[in-house]
Amino acid sequence: MLSITPRYLVPFHPKQVPHYFTDVLIIGGGLAGMRAANAIDPRLSVVIVTKDVARQSNSNYAQGGIAGVLDPEDRFEDHIADTLTAGAGLCDEQVVETVVRDAPLRIHELIQWGTRFDEQSGELLLGREGGHSHRRIVHALGDATGKEVMRAVIDHTRNLPNVQIWENTFTIDLLTHSDACRGALVWNADHGKTYLWAKQTILCTGGAGQVYRETTNPAVATADGHAVAYRAGAELRDMEFMQFHPTVLYIAGGARSLITEAMRGEGAWLIDHNGHRFMAEYDPRGELAPRDIVSQAIVAQMEKTRWPCVYLDLSHLDPQLVRRRFPGIAESCAQFGIDITKDRIPVRPGAHYMIGGVTVDEDGRTTLPGLWAAGEVTSSGLHGANRLASNSLLEGLVYGARAGERASQEALSQQDDYRVTPLDNPPLPEPTEPLDLADIRNSLTSLMWRAAGVRRSGVHMAEAAELIDNWQRYVANRQFSDPRGWELQNMLLVAQIMIAAAIAREESRGVHLRTDFPETDDRNWRRRITFKRKL
Repeated sequence: MLSITPRYLVPFHPKQVPHYFTDVLIIGGGLAGMRAANAIDPRLSVVIVTKDVARQSNSNYAQGGIAGVLDPEDRFEDHIADTLTAGAGLCDEQVVETVVRDAPLRIHELIQWGTRFDEQSGELLLGREGGHSHRRIVHALGDATGKEVMRAVIDHTRNLPNVQIWENTFTIDLLTHSDACRGALVWNADHGKTYLWAKQTILCTGGAGQVYRETTNPAVATADGHAVAYRAGAELRDMEFMQFHPTVLYIAGGARSLITEAMRGEGAWLIDHNGHRFMAEYDPRGELAPRDIVSQAIVAQMEKTRWPCVYLDLSHLDPQLVRRRFPGIAESCAQFGIDITKDRIPVRPGAHYMIGGVTVDEDGRTTLPGLWAAGEVTSSGLHGANRLASNSLLEGLVYGARAGERASQEALSQQDDYRVTPLDNPPLPEPTEPLDLADIRNSLTSLMWRAAGVRRSGVHMAEAAELIDNWQRYVANRQFSDPRGWELQNMLLVAQIMIAAAIAREESRGVHLRTDFPETDDRNWRRRITFKRKL
């Protein structure tokens, strides 16, 4: 099914494309990418390439916070146990322990770089979210942690004299030669295509939520990193595991804004259209159950009541606390006439976090020499089959630092030999029939929402796989000239892989719920599914 994937999306020739050279290339300007840049030896040159402006990333939109053991009454062992429980048997225990124990250092690092986390009486104010046994979530601006963290980290990174940030620059493909990554082919509207050669490359491109019709992700999250890594020959794994956030604002005409899990941590109730508080019927932890359970319960309750959403109810909480803790959400909802202190907030699940991605080891090393990766684009083993709330920014910090340090060491050991390798990709004949890219994209995202959403079945996914394969036959081999076409090609490719992985896993585990295989099957499926392009 995936054999029709071309190696490179566009034509290029080394005598017709400008060349730029750097020691370390970082693709992606979210938290993982910025943290990686700060770990590079100052003797090395660094280029960070971002598809949009630096602040436009999934990291920037994170509301809840960063999990870490900071309370003397909390324990590393408890954070580890909570992560393993949420991961439904697929976490790498060594990875979990490493990340959890590294958390306090990375959080205090952010504070040193100017991040202003919420405090009370001079102490960090810690929140609690679903799946956590203790209050251990640091947050900022009430419900806009990512915005504050990215402000501080971007400001800190811009002051590094060895780092350049190329904004509004699209990464078309990784450049490979002699079975190793040599940099990337990038594009922007002002300069067109550029060979960006690097001794070492770190992929930090974030998620894939835009593959779905309903998503919390910004427009930039079109699975580009997953796609370029696959085309270059890096291994992907866990691609069936897309986490759906249970509570996404559901208002006709409004953006599908995330409604942070911290609301339920502070005591918000989930009620259905009839005002019935239903979560206890699905899990004894109620509203504080892990995200996979809450999402599945909401979908089931929507079917029972034949209503397109459920509601968050905070009317029983102190109004001053609610406004102080969730100012951003209060402002967003007020634009639609909703007072969150007394009115019900309509919510339903939406694609939120891509658990699967590029296979990396504990240092962020991929299976492709010269390529490292960190953050949401990876499968590190931390999340297993379901990510624990507020472990995502933590993973970006820990793996960004590790990948940066190791890539830096490798680059320092390499000679300054920038001989241009003979890479070229000839043009294909121009097609005679134009394509309505928006129509194909809308069809894809709607199909993925129906067939590979919170609930899945083999029959519906097989039908979806056939449709996507047919679209690929006339989209994959076209050579487009701007990001609209390249994004569509990336989304189709990654959707193919996600569907193939979900069809293969004949069980239910974590965020992957098969209605035709409703039980967890440890005997046959406590393992990972991997994909690698044949070069």
